[in-house]
Amino acid sequence: MISEEQFDKEIELIISNAVREDVGDGDHSSLACIPKDAEGQAKLLVKDEGIIAGVEFARQVFKYVDKSLKMKTFIKDGRNVKYGDIVFYVQGSSQSILKAERLVLNAMQRMSAIATKTRKFVDVLEGTKTNILDTRKTTPGIRALEKWAVKIGGGENHRFALYDMIMLKDNHIDFAGGITKAITKTQNYLKEHQKDLKIIVEARDLDEIKEILKNDGIHRILIDNFNFEDTKKAIQLIGDKCQTESSGGITLKTARQYAECGVDYISSGALTHSVYNMDLSLKAV
Repeated sequence: MISEEQFDKEIELIISNAVREDVGDGDHSSLACIPKDAEGQAKLLVKDEGIIAGVEFARQVFKYVDKSLKMKTFIKDGRNVKYGDIVFYVQGSSQSILKAERLVLNAMQRMSAIATKTRKFVDVLEGTKTNILDTRKTTPGIRALEKWAVKIGGGENHRFALYDMIMLKDNHIDFAGGITKAITKTQNYLKEHQKDLKIIVEARDLDEIKEILKNDGIHRILIDNFNFEDTKKAIQLIGDKCQTESSGGITLKTARQYAECGVDYISSGALTHSVYNMDLSLKAV
């Protein structure tokens, strides 16, 4: 996984690029009708229910736009919210509040939706040893926000990108000429380039799992698109030789049954690519 410092840099890049995209050479709507020295206050109002996420991100956005803006928080990230709840107040330059408004709302609405969906998986898996993971199926440019939201919802982050973990999937294996060749080439590459990256290998059937297990140095086997019975057989084959992860169309309805097969992780791209934004608004008061 990437370091905290790298993650913070990703967030800074998201904020700076989003403000550039949205504001350009100025918020002319506000500049035209709001006096430069006017001050005001706005509240973040919940018009939905679920898990709130992005409060700390909003704080960073306000600070980036105008360091003099002051934010008073009533509900922290990861808490349940319902219709009518007020998450925070922000006070200061009216122009600055309006300048930050859309970025704060866009981010918090999506982050809250992701955190809410993640929490549902966490609740379904409660009492098992299985943890829910996100994937790289994120919105281009805002991956750090979406993975942050998964953590707020109680899930865990998979690799952040292509550079922080090795993941040998079906296409890698086929292009490389087979599982053992792909693993051997990968291990030689890591040694040659002095990189310490964990290796995950995808298996499409039980025979591929058997072949993977003939190789040392595998961190986790990705048990992809297996049914329940074959997943149980896969877990028996793997034992404690490495970590296990189930993936492939797993839903809230089926997650518990996969967990009860004994897998360490379930990964779901749906956490980030199939959510409906939470209804939030920033209202002047």
